[in-house]
Amino acid sequence: MLKDVEKTVNDITEWIREYFEKNGPKCSAVLGISGGKDSSVTAALLVRALGKERVVGVMMPDGVQPDIDDSKTLVAHLGIPNYTVNIIGATTALKEALKAAGAEVSKDTQINIPPRVRMTTLYAVAQGLENGGRVINTCNRSEDYIGYSTKFGDSAGDMSILAAFTVEEVLQIGDFLGLPESLVHKKPSDGLSGMSDEDKIGFSYKTLDRYIATGICEDEEIKSKIDRMHRLNLHKLEVMPHFEP
Repeated sequence: MLKDVEKTVNDITEWIREYFEKNGPKCSAVLGISGGKDSSVTAALLVRALGKERVVGVMMPDGVQPDIDDSKTLVAHLGIPNYTVNIIGATTALKEALKAAGAEVSKDTQINIPPRVRMTTLYAVAQGLENGGRVINTCNRSEDYIGYSTKFGDSAGDMSILAAFTVEEVLQIGDFLGLPESLVHKKPSDGLSGMSDEDKIGFSYKTLDRYIATGICEDEEIKSKIDRMHRLNLHKLEVMPHFEP
């Protein structure tokens, strides 16, 4: 847990400002808005650093999104410009094109196509802005540690604000920023599989965060599962290997 939340928030705010000063003084920050804790906290930190006019939220339902009102609540709360881009046409067309080509469309493929289409959408929105935009990654340390993200989907972006913070720490920051409790403490879900994060991965974020911070996990079965997920998904965190002649 964070010992000094206010200092952490101030440090993040300054870091964001420095990044944009070097990488686009007039650019806007563009991020996907899911209505959950990560996008809510990230958007609020960006508004604190850049002002609401330079933070663009993009809602990207894949057809019908039951909790899209949470996303609308966030953009209204922060007062940021926003777009709603329904990606159902793109995801459906891609899956149909794969089937027509004879490629197998597995369950994992169906789950991972929307995040990758969403990232394409974010870059398209960013490039269409008058002064350009930088796409912001919203993944946290806990998710990254076990690879709970889609490579070149939600794991992509130009900068990552929450990558050093566990879920518990993100909640601390969200509460400090005064975000609606219904968004910060919303039961986490990928919005794709129909399951909560914790049901899908088989353990709580509290257990994972404690293990990341201390190396302690009394349940050997869960410990082994976390270690295995971390080991198998390290490729998502490492720089793409390249041959050195």
